[in-house]
Amino acid sequence: MSKRKFDLRNPIFHDDDAAREHLEKLYWPNGPICPRCGVGAERIIKLQGESTRPGVYKCRDCRKPFSVTVGTVMERSHIPLSKWVMATYLMMTAKKSMSAKNLQRLIGTSYEAAWFLFHRLRECPINPDAAPLGGSNKVIEGDETYIGGKEANKHKSKRAHAGRGPVGKQAVFSLVERDGNVRSFHVANVDSKTLGPVIKKHTSDKSYFVTDDAAVYPSIGDHFAGHGTVNHSAEEYVRLGGFLHTNTIESYFALIKRGVYGQFHCVSEAHLHRYLREFDWRHNHRHLSDAERTDELLKAARGKRLLYRQPH
Repeated sequence: MSKRKFDLRNPIFHDDDAAREHLEKLYWPNGPICPRCGVGAERIIKLQGESTRPGVYKCRDCRKPFSVTVGTVMERSHIPLSKWVMATYLMMTAKKSMSAKNLQRLIGTSYEAAWFLFHRLRECPINPDAAPLGGSNKVIEGDETYIGGKEANKHKSKRAHAGRGPVGKQAVFSLVERDGNVRSFHVANVDSKTLGPVIKKHTSDKSYFVTDDAAVYPSIGDHFAGHGTVNHSAEEYVRLGGFLHTNTIESYFALIKRGVYGQFHCVSEAHLHRYLREFDWRHNHRHLSDAERTDELLKAARGKRLLYRQPH
């Protein structure tokens, strides 16, 4: 069965009415629902006066008007809906992501609007009720890395050090279930006090935990049904016939860093968690087509708001 596809000539990317109708089908497959009081289509009327813009409805119960964008990250935005939909599609099809500067050129907005638009979309994947990773007979890999620009690319006066290492970079810890989902976190420190609560909250203790030989992991590994390590410092990367390795998470880190080096060039500490959320979402929906992945992110836009002066 072929996967559903979008063509960039699709009207939803160029016509605001087509984009609005597409969102209405996604959000209201059985007719409009009031985002404020939750009543269904039988209590909703569509406003169609000459002075009324298209797509405005009114609830008979709370008596307030609304459109399909109310209660979403697109609410009260001056950016046309067709550009919102196109930006979502471009973000979901770019394996290594896309910079706000590139989005600005493609959809014809200011840089500030493109930057804020992408950050609003990065709010969509938040799911506080997500089930823990792993489970019985499942393997979880955990590892840390450090995100930041290459020192060699900086001016000599701004280089933190001469060689490789974490100086001047931000610590990122990720958990990935083999053949499953990934979750990444911007952490203050890579130690058991910081990582322990994160790991216990987001994983099932019935899983088998695989890490490298860092000193932080043995005490945390006692939480799991089993804990295996590979000794990277001794150039050991695979053991037990290919069962023990952290190649899955290492490959994921490589993709994030390609995005940082090749697209963003610089990621601020204040917003790093949002970039990680974007990469996690694409990985966790990798089995969908580009069109399906786009629609899933648009669906996730409901119930989220991000104000311009809301940095975290």
